[in-house]
Amino acid sequence: MAKIKVAIIGSGNIGTDLMIKIMRQSSVLEMAAMVGVDPQSEGLARARRLGVFATDEGLEGLRRAPIYGEIGLVFDATSARAHMHHAKILDADNKIAIDLTPAAIGPYVVPAVNLDLHPGARNLNMVTCGGQATIPIVAAVAAVAPVRYGEIVASIASKSAGPGTRANIDEFTETTARAIERVGGAALGKALIILNPAEPPVMMRDTVYCLADTDDDAAVRASIERMVATVQSYVPGYRLKQDVQFERIRHNDPVRLPGQESPSTGLKVSVFLEVEGAAHYLPAYAGNLDIMTSAARAAAERIVSLDQGRA
Repeated sequence: MAKIKVAIIGSGNIGTDLMIKIMRQSSVLEMAAMVGVDPQSEGLARARRLGVFATDEGLEGLRRAPIYGEIGLVFDATSARAHMHHAKILDADNKIAIDLTPAAIGPYVVPAVNLDLHPGARNLNMVTCGGQATIPIVAAVAAVAPVRYGEIVASIASKSAGPGTRANIDEFTETTARAIERVGGAALGKALIILNPAEPPVMMRDTVYCLADTDDDAAVRASIERMVATVQSYVPGYRLKQDVQFERIRHNDPVRLPGQESPSTGLKVSVFLEVEGAAHYLPAYAGNLDIMTSAARAAAERIVSLDQGRA
């Protein structure tokens, strides 16, 4: 299979980790360019040491470079605001964009759930780290029963939250909540993020709560376990921290969901996850960043395989 040349905009931790993943692991993606705006960026310096074209003049610097014409796909690992600007340019230049920010210009994509539903899309949004970790679980529950409500709590090490993550917290909660509904299949979604300052830094932990219209906890458990195995195919450090927990909410003790007047009953499903990073570039505790770069690489490789299959 022929390789497609790719560029990464954003030479910070996420962009650098993604570059290393592509160079070490991908048989269909060729790392062609790294783009930043800081001349002292360690990511740009590392790219140059690895023989990758690098520019500190942003997207315009890349567009002026001869290599730009050979690039078919661009990853954006900057910020939601920056991607709003980049997306228009990349679309006009006929480049596929994979967005690792919460800008949500293109359709939400979680590789384990819905990647093949957007053939031909020119801009794919990878939701958020919390979304990549938890939406597969909501979708697994929704695959066997209607989900009235899905709530996720993503807890990450404070040290793994760089300036971009901190600047995008509002977008994180909004984008993740909407993706819980649109991709996960919940009627109503809510998302929270916690930056844990513990020392030594802790692994990424995610909690998923669903209220489902079913009494078949065995079917829910089996669906979740299958989904965990699917995510592990591209994020090996993704795992259940303990067995799936169930609680039956009955008519004599219903719960009230946000924005709903009538009380609800059903099966409360509680899932506790841990995401350990592969430590290609980032520490193992930075699973929140690793799951984003792993999901982005998986999405890009699938796009390439689908395009070449249609050729």
